[in-house]
Amino acid sequence: MPPKKRKTAAGGGGENSDQPPKERQSKLAKEHNISAREEREIREAFALFAEPGGDDEEEGVIPTKDVRRAMVALGLPPSKPELREFLSILDPDDEGHAAFEPFLAICALKLHSTRDASSAGASSAEVDEAFRLFISGGSEGGTGGGMLTLGHLKRVAMTLKQDVDEPLLRDMILEANGGAGVGKGVSRQEFEQVMRRAGVWK
Repeated sequence: MPPKKRKTAAGGGGENSDQPPKERQSKLAKEHNISAREEREIREAFALFAEPGGDDEEEGVIPTKDVRRAMVALGLPPSKPELREFLSILDPDDEGHAAFEPFLAICALKLHSTRDASSAGASSAEVDEAFRLFISGGSEGGTGGGMLTLGHLKRVAMTLKQDVDEPLLRDMILEANGGAGVGKGVSRQEFEQVMRRAGVWK
């Protein structure tokens, strides 16, 4: 019998041999809540500007003057106040260079803040779009000058083929606008607050 084919070190063989192996998160990546790919990219950006460090710095050190350039290479350009804060963390003794682990930590911080900002922007855009969907189309109750009116809610209920009693729709408006009156309608901000309370957006 011919010997069995051994799998390659990358876990090849079989049907999935053309798929790259999934990168495993290191302890460092887990600590900073970043993916293995993000850690690799940070390591590569650090290596672009690294210089030999002491015996305990196997990745070398990065001159603090190159920190901004390394972060720009990662697509994470820091603002001037951020850069000042990062350099004070990276090089508290003003020695002119920084080790890899603190550099990874500030890049992870910047990654998370960038991610949070973009997801907040996306949810804000989603709120705008949902509000426009409610108040556009149909002329029942008018546009309300950019306010969500009882007429709009009736039209949405009809479109969704939902048999919702008018008193319930009135109550929904009063709850959303804090009892300011059915005729007052619901503003975009009030609409967002209701949706967030309902768990539609975090």
